[in-house]
Amino acid sequence: MSKETLRVAVLGGGSFGTALASIASVGGATVRQWMRDASLVERINRERRNDRYLPDFEIDPGVVASTELEFVLEQATLVLVAIPSKAFRQVVRQAAPWIGAETILVSTTKGIEEHGFRLMSEILAEETASRHIGVLSGPNLAAEVARRQLTASVIASDDDLTRAQVQRVLSCEYFRVYASNDRYGVELGGALKNIYAIAAGMAHALGMGENTKSMLITRALAEMSRFAVSQGANPMTFLGLAGVGDLIVTCSSRLSRNFRVGLAMGEGMSLDSAVEGLGQVAEGVNTVRLIYAKSQREGIYMPLVDGLYHVMFEGVAASEMARALMRSDHSSDVEFTLSREEARRAHQRLDQGPNP
Repeated sequence: MSKETLRVAVLGGGSFGTALASIASVGGATVRQWMRDASLVERINRERRNDRYLPDFEIDPGVVASTELEFVLEQATLVLVAIPSKAFRQVVRQAAPWIGAETILVSTTKGIEEHGFRLMSEILAEETASRHIGVLSGPNLAAEVARRQLTASVIASDDDLTRAQVQRVLSCEYFRVYASNDRYGVELGGALKNIYAIAAGMAHALGMGENTKSMLITRALAEMSRFAVSQGANPMTFLGLAGVGDLIVTCSSRLSRNFRVGLAMGEGMSLDSAVEGLGQVAEGVNTVRLIYAKSQREGIYMPLVDGLYHVMFEGVAASEMARALMRSDHSSDVEFTLSREEARRAHQRLDQGPNP
């Protein structure tokens, strides 16, 4: 199916959903975008601006905004769901009557549902009849996408039609989409990196050096992949855009909402004040709690998550977070070449002294 005959629905009126809606429209698709706020809908349709999230971005004239789900989803071939995780299931459930088995359904949300530890693509599978489910993730700061900065993303699905169609619809001269068949790994990468962006923001506020920041990002990648592999993901996924790529940009840019939360806390603000000052959803705040609880239950070694949890929710000084790394067990660098257990056994033998 050509772009010219493709109908794309975007659910969500935030910055990334707005940028993607415009990309699809510029490419020739018929695009409708749903959001709750009727006044924002009216301004977008009249002024071609999402003044709440992307005030300087001119939305393509072909994008039609609406508060009516049925109108937006009517005959949609591809649906991009860009709804914060807390409201994700509710909106998808409301949209489900207009989503058929052949509708391509793609989540762009980088979060985890609290009850049952469900990823967004799992919610799509549970709440709709679609047989074509995917995840779009990667180093995609919406403000830069809107400014047409060269950007790459990953569409992950076990369905080749989903991968190919999203690549065709969203690829343009400044936005390139690569493919993956590890939906779970790509989605976990997008959710987990938000945790470490908060930590990186704190480290920046505390004036930590480049060596420290590099250590933080690299060990974050180790933790992310360790957790994800324990849940069934492919470790190689984390060498790509949805792993190290997304981690680098979120841990180094003030455009990252999670980085700004960590920055504010590192400067002495409380968590509540930091989130309130942001004015947008920072998915990493909830993700820290969820990953900390799950790693504790399942015995997954995550010293950075442990330290960050104590800083954010138990009042421990932010400076203790990085120091926790220096006090952790001696371990291996890349666990998939040298396991943590093997490194630990060597230290145990050393502690026992020379063999008789």
